[in-house]
Amino acid sequence: MAETSGTDAEYRAKRPGSKALYQRALGVFPGGVTHDARYAAPFPIYVDRARGARKWDADGNEYVDYWMGHGALLLGHAHPTLVDAVTRQVQRGTQYGACHELEIEWGTLVKELMPSVERLRFTSSGTEAVQMALRLARAYTGQTKIVKLDDHFHGWTDYLAPGDAPPGIPGETRGTVVTVPPNDIEALADVLARDDVAGLILEPSGAHMGGAPLRQGYLQEVRELTERRGALLIFDEVVTGFRWSAGGVQGLLGIKPDLSTFGKIVAGGLPGAAVGGRADVMAALEFGEATGPQGHILHPGTFNANPLSAAAGVAMLSSVATGEPSEQAARTARVLAEAMNAALARHQVGGCVHGESSVLHIVLGPDAPRADEVPGVVARGALHRLRADRSLTAQLRRAMLVNGVDLMSSTMIVSAVHTDEDVERTVDAFDSSLATLP
Repeated sequence: MAETSGTDAEYRAKRPGSKALYQRALGVFPGGVTHDARYAAPFPIYVDRARGARKWDADGNEYVDYWMGHGALLLGHAHPTLVDAVTRQVQRGTQYGACHELEIEWGTLVKELMPSVERLRFTSSGTEAVQMALRLARAYTGQTKIVKLDDHFHGWTDYLAPGDAPPGIPGETRGTVVTVPPNDIEALADVLARDDVAGLILEPSGAHMGGAPLRQGYLQEVRELTERRGALLIFDEVVTGFRWSAGGVQGLLGIKPDLSTFGKIVAGGLPGAAVGGRADVMAALEFGEATGPQGHILHPGTFNANPLSAAAGVAMLSSVATGEPSEQAARTARVLAEAMNAALARHQVGGCVHGESSVLHIVLGPDAPRADEVPGVVARGALHRLRADRSLTAQLRRAMLVNGVDLMSSTMIVSAVHTDEDVERTVDAFDSSLATLP
């Protein structure tokens, strides 16, 4: 197979504008980027504009996009419905410092689509929504410990930031969180038997948007166990909400968590997130006599439910309410996965493309399972086998960029507007890129 140096040289040669912008950024931002996931060697691409499923960088290179705004853009870039809604609102004001009708309409749509949500509050980010969910669980139960599943991602709050001992976070803070292995209901039962647990938080898709899936039936077991032990169940649906179905994972499986967090799609591609759930748990945010057992929880936030995000959120949720956008994106993802797995077999490259709903994960490496082996790997709990070879992943992403496709590292987030042509270009790019791997 060809050496990767040729791919590197082509990448550099066609992106002098991105390289120059990165050199400027290094003098402004630590590491030159404003989000860890956007860092890339030798330098990231700098996007100038985007529409539909395509985007163009500072040098005019065109890409089929599978970041989709980190998952926020189920309807693709610059969808006319969202552009119109935001354009109308920006002329009326972006921050009133007051209540407004759009926030009620936005919140009502979330309630109608999400089965478990009786009351909710908006925040500016998924991390903030998670932070509030933890605080609500502790306030409602009077307990301190939060249980999480190993490797599940919930933003960068001090309590749940990835890593065993992240710098800058006191050990005392981390000591309020107990981690258990996913898919092991006995291990979870042992922890929930304690008398100091407020709640359990998890990604209902499995870790990292389904990159390490949960076994069939596990969530139902978790719901029954948390109810029996008196611990609140928190679904982190920041990614899965309105994508796995119009009602998220909870709507798809018919499971009602006590609290849920939402982000990405909920705000139509603008900054915004939400936490919602049982009215009695959310009552800690009420005022006066309705306040929770430990008193009122403070919840400021300058841009909570700001009119611009509300306008985008209303437009987005109104569009996805039929369920067709999520179903279309999932259909396209299935076609991509089948074709890409066929390419892996042709090139005799170890690994697979697997996923749930409209999010796919590319796993490469000599020990990686084939696509047909993934269910068995999940059932056995051997999720470490689904982790990709990082070096191969980085080489693949760079090769895909050279071939006109932008992956989110080893993840592909598919939208409802990816076309048959986008799929064909992606599969061709994948086929060509595999030929460059060592």
